[in-house]
Amino acid sequence: MNAGTEFDQGLLGHRCWLELANGERVELPVARWTGRPCPGDEVLLDACAGPTLDIGCGPGRLTAALTWRGVASLGVDSSPTAVRLTHQRGGVALCRDVFDRLPGEGRWRHALLADGNIGIGGEPSALLRRAATLVAEDGDILVELDPPGHGLRHERVRLLPGRPGGRWFTWAWVGADRITEVASTAGLRVGWVARRGHRWFAQLEKP
Repeated sequence: MNAGTEFDQGLLGHRCWLELANGERVELPVARWTGRPCPGDEVLLDACAGPTLDIGCGPGRLTAALTWRGVASLGVDSSPTAVRLTHQRGGVALCRDVFDRLPGEGRWRHALLADGNIGIGGEPSALLRRAATLVAEDGDILVELDPPGHGLRHERVRLLPGRPGGRWFTWAWVGADRITEVASTAGLRVGWVARRGHRWFAQLEKP
């Protein structure tokens, strides 16, 4: 659901863009993905007090950081490259689609959707409903959002640079001002919303 190996060039540190059907291009935060934990990451890391599932872990920045903090964590990504890079950082990761069967379903304390991964599959409410099945009843889902005013967008995109005739897939963006609505549609409530610099985050809980 997260386009798997389509993102490998970005995971390896090369500049990449998402091209929308209207020709608009959105540059991906490759330097953040591949670097050390950066400003704003502490909002997510500090909120993880127990076993954490990092959905769409990419090259494992957060998975490995949690491991170094002594927090049990598992990265999940449909790209074998992402899993290999996470292992190289000292994290544990599994190559699997988030909608497939995963270890510990219903027992994780936290699930992370960082770095825009709330857009996986192009239907944030469906993704959040799935994430809710992965965490315990007293667990939560920690998500990164776009700034307020960006609304809720669903777009067909493809990755550039990519393979000739690269495939189109659906992605989504959720602004901080729309997360209450999206969470409610998924049967969740917003615990808190936080801002660090230009980055926005929210904690979602089961009612």
